[in-house]
Amino acid sequence: MDVADLPGVPSWLPEHLQSAGIEALYPPQAEAVEAGVTRGENLVASIPTASGKTLIAQLAMLSAITDAAGASERERSDPETPPADGDGTALGGTALYIVPLRALASEKQAEFEEFEQYGLDVGVSTGNYESDGGWLADKDIVVATSEKVDSLVRNDAPWLDDLACVVSDEVHLVDDAERGPTLEVTLAKLRRINPDMQTVALSATIGNADVLAEWLDAELVDSDWRPISLKKGVHFGQALHLEDGSQSELPVRNSEKQTAAIVRDTLDDDGSTLVFVNSRRNAEAAAGRLASVTREALTPAEREQLADVAAEIRDVSDTETSDDLADAVADGAAFHHAGIASGHRELVEDAFRDRLLKVVSATPTLAAGVNTPSRRVVVRDWRRYDGTAGGMQPLSVLEVHQMMGRAGRPGLDPYGEAIIPAASHDELDELFDRYVWADPEPVQSKLAAEPALRTHLLATVASGFARSRDGLLEFLERTLYATQTDESGRLARVVDEVLGYLQRNDFLERDGEELSATSLGHTVSRLYLDPMSAAEIIDGLRSGGGSAANGDDASEEPAGFTTASDLADEAGGDEAKDPTAMGLYHLVARTPDMYELYLRSGDEEEYSQIAFEREAEFLGRMPSEFEDDRFEDWLAALKTARLLEDWASEVDEDEITDRYGVGPGDIRGKVESAQWLLGAAESLASELGLDAAPAIRRARTRVEHGVREELVDLAGVRGVGRKRARRLFDAGIESRADLRDAEKSVVLAALRGRAKTAENVLENAGHRDPSMDGIEPSEEVSYERSDSDGRASDGEEATDDQTSLGDF
Repeated sequence: MDVADLPGVPSWLPEHLQSAGIEALYPPQAEAVEAGVTRGENLVASIPTASGKTLIAQLAMLSAITDAAGASERERSDPETPPADGDGTALGGTALYIVPLRALASEKQAEFEEFEQYGLDVGVSTGNYESDGGWLADKDIVVATSEKVDSLVRNDAPWLDDLACVVSDEVHLVDDAERGPTLEVTLAKLRRINPDMQTVALSATIGNADVLAEWLDAELVDSDWRPISLKKGVHFGQALHLEDGSQSELPVRNSEKQTAAIVRDTLDDDGSTLVFVNSRRNAEAAAGRLASVTREALTPAEREQLADVAAEIRDVSDTETSDDLADAVADGAAFHHAGIASGHRELVEDAFRDRLLKVVSATPTLAAGVNTPSRRVVVRDWRRYDGTAGGMQPLSVLEVHQMMGRAGRPGLDPYGEAIIPAASHDELDELFDRYVWADPEPVQSKLAAEPALRTHLLATVASGFARSRDGLLEFLERTLYATQTDESGRLARVVDEVLGYLQRNDFLERDGEELSATSLGHTVSRLYLDPMSAAEIIDGLRSGGGSAANGDDASEEPAGFTTASDLADEAGGDEAKDPTAMGLYHLVARTPDMYELYLRSGDEEEYSQIAFEREAEFLGRMPSEFEDDRFEDWLAALKTARLLEDWASEVDEDEITDRYGVGPGDIRGKVESAQWLLGAAESLASELGLDAAPAIRRARTRVEHGVREELVDLAGVRGVGRKRARRLFDAGIESRADLRDAEKSVVLAALRGRAKTAENVLENAGHRDPSMDGIEPSEEVSYERSDSDGRASDGEEATDDQTSLGDF
């Protein structure tokens, strides 16, 4: 189908596509149009990577929000006509594009912003789960994660009533136990809010796309067509064995690993390689080894450009991880996993797409939708450790095929190859049977589990989607689980268990058959907390120094229960003490919403000692060391809390990554989670009339900026952050007000002579004259860096661009 013949789309779109070199649709895209995607029909598109799913989404969204046919009629009947796009076509409603990852949200936003030249407005929202996103009401296209959309529903965002189209990208992730239930329930709620809304679901090739189509009342496009052919195979010995039965020589030199041989062979054909491994450590080690292969293939111009990228990587973070990555990048290789900073990931992905990097070793997260195609994909590790199984387990066919689908760069490669290395002839046969010739598994709903239902049942009642047990069960009939299951009664049993838990914790109340959320339940739902997290926080605040503001007892503890505040009173008098930062960090670290750090060999003894030394600070009863699982979880939360405490005490980032065995991206993740959970704790304390809110606010602000309490005000100035704030403070500038009136020469010296940085900081602080023209650094401020600053002396400005963790 020629793009000039597209029905129902804005008049400018065909010419726009043609200007981008798109004259005709791919076969799956043409099937989608024939199935009515531009006429408002629901659609499930189950097609391979790089087969044009994004254009299908664009056709649906643009046709849904563009009401060309009804524009003139509205203009005659309603003087307040809706806004028009750049071509004079009236717009109506909003299109919502749901993604599974924040990184993918940014990528899609950049793609869709090309339509702003035609008068459309694009917005993206991925955080702040307490907001109704009112600013999004004026957007024509909104990109958001499924968690953010769920929070918008809970906060009753009024603009959701105007949705004309919702697109769910990577919808096969409803199969994921962690995130799948949120996507499933959110889609069910959006469809109930907007019965006439168009639903488009984009999926990898799966074994039961027809079931997804049945659930969403949708037409189905199920295709294995790709614009670039994909050749799957297994490497064994000195040969590459392909699925069509052909073989080609791919020799392994003496002492060379199979992966290195494949990368070298790909480089000989001027191609790039993605190598998928099963752990962060393996990704980093593989990049280091493969750099010796790629180094020899670089041109002088590429070396120069990669040196610049490596310098940018070092500026992102002053950690060993950053240095290791920069070293590999300088030689044309890189690693990519969730432990690296977001700035690292962007630099690696851009350099790989620009063909500067020749190989990237990655954990499977890179296969989840981020646009990084390569000539070859090597699935080096097809087993992964599974704690529930107690050992290494094979990856699913769907996961492996998702990785394989990254092979082949449209417009650059004549074909793509996906290769799994085999260690024996038997394994060669096994890999063909298990992955190369196998079909992906069907996806299965993970909704009917108590952890998933705990949060979604409360939200469903609190937001008015159901007002009784029967109403809940009726709503759940709209989910994928109900479409798939024939197991009578299981969902009802789990619902009853969860309702009992929510009632016992005062989140829900019953009046006969009617269910309603309590004031506390509404708050918990609005805060986007797991009710079990809320219960843990409330219990901790009530038992550990968070006395009721009116002086009444906040709660009655069971006989024999000794709270942390009781212990503190026994040690130091009757006056109630505010919870400490450590107590609060530990409290939020032990909630289900915080992923605790892993206890390594030898950690238990160290953290047991810390636990007993600081027992008086904990909010809630510490389990006995003989309660094995509970005590181990308590210690894992303590390790996580210690990381947060170190960060908020200005311990150097590199020292933290080394001490806890984490990457800079992990620190960022823990800090973001702590900010969110402490903000929720502050709201809960206020809801319950507890006087702990000021202490919580201080702890949250400290961890947000990574500073001791005396730097909180300074660090809050945009462009300052934790390290610059300490240098300014040491120079005698102790607050935002001091900075506003500071001597410019002192500021310039404290900021290591960086005039542009000093100007920006002074402007952000409200200084009357921030210009640094003619200003010399004050000689009264030493350039010598202190040990606590974690930097070299003699004025060497190694990584001063790292103003705060938020710059990652």
